[in-house]
Amino acid sequence: MLETVGADSEADLFDIPEAVRFDEEFGIEARSESAVRREARRTLGRNDDLTELLGRGHYDHYVPAVVDDLAGRQEFLTSYTQYQPEVAQGFLQALFEYQSMLAELTGLDVANCSMYDAATALGEAATLSQRVRSTSGDRVLVPESLREGKREVLEQYAAGPDIAVETYPTAEGTADVEGITAAIGDDVSMLYVENPTVSGAIEPALETLGEIADEHDALFCLGSDPVALALLERPADAGADVVVGEASSLGLGTAYGTGMGLFVAREQYLRQLPGRLVGAAEDASGRRAYTLTLQTREQHIRKERATSNICTNQAWLALRAAIHAAVLGPDGLVDLAERCARLAAETAERLDAVDGIRAPVHDRHHFREFQARTDQPARAVADDLESAGFAVHVVGDHRIQVCVTETTEPELDRFVEAMEVVA
Repeated sequence: MLETVGADSEADLFDIPEAVRFDEEFGIEARSESAVRREARRTLGRNDDLTELLGRGHYDHYVPAVVDDLAGRQEFLTSYTQYQPEVAQGFLQALFEYQSMLAELTGLDVANCSMYDAATALGEAATLSQRVRSTSGDRVLVPESLREGKREVLEQYAAGPDIAVETYPTAEGTADVEGITAAIGDDVSMLYVENPTVSGAIEPALETLGEIADEHDALFCLGSDPVALALLERPADAGADVVVGEASSLGLGTAYGTGMGLFVAREQYLRQLPGRLVGAAEDASGRRAYTLTLQTREQHIRKERATSNICTNQAWLALRAAIHAAVLGPDGLVDLAERCARLAAETAERLDAVDGIRAPVHDRHHFREFQARTDQPARAVADDLESAGFAVHVVGDHRIQVCVTETTEPELDRFVEAMEVVA
């Protein structure tokens, strides 16, 4: 082949600048293990020790030690996609339990066992809406406050099938019903609503929004997460057809990158779900067994019948979420959710008592997080808070966003004291 293309060696096929070519020498002085450990401790010691009151899609909940202990077992940690059920019954059962938990939390019928993250789940919902809609439609409506990264991923998904991504207005941090009524039409294939929203506000008009979507034969897609779903109105009761979101709030903790998207839908859309589904069956001896019952990817079925080419093995993260949820149990999960709502309300009330701060900005109930208005420039307030050991989001010239969970609760007194100084 080299002769055919006129090259003397494989190296000639690559144009690698001399400055970055590997010359067989790393140029790293050999050190003993103890010396490397000392250097690592010294380097890591230079990191800022910040209490992160950050949210907007990434949430830090305490992950019990048993999650790491069980998920780290080699039969889970080294497992790939469970194509051979005869050797993967344990993992398949855990994924089946995960899907069952999501179905119970949402009230919907079918959940798949893995998506990359909330953004790709939203993109898959948009393309699903075009496949299942009985009339033509090429628009999807999303809130104007949709997080930028999620919007960009959605637009990438929408580009292929020529779906137009358009926004509707928000009011008080939640959907503007009148704005949606004016924006929606029979050419809208999906209406996407978040609960809680990116600002932490709880949507008060879910059923109304579901009725609006249904009147126009649009798919009603709701964005949420498992912890919030333990407390808030079940999406199915509000008329949701599909629920998407970030499931890594259980089992993973704050990762700022690694995620695990959830995707749950009504049974009528079973054949159109992306990814893979684990189901329960019987083996030749009549015993309960688990297997991948539906795989609608191009690799597995004819291309013209495939729904998506998403290739994710977030199954290990789904396993972690299932273990975490099982450890908490139904009562523990509700207790955690109630705690998130209470902490947000109490912290906003305490900040509102600080001169120069108004919180929450939106006249809504909040879950985990809320926005606060600052008399001082928000960037300056955030920089001063960082010097005091706290990280918050800057979301406007005079607006910050604060997220509180059980992991940051012990630091809230110190945070309020810092706000009294910097505000």
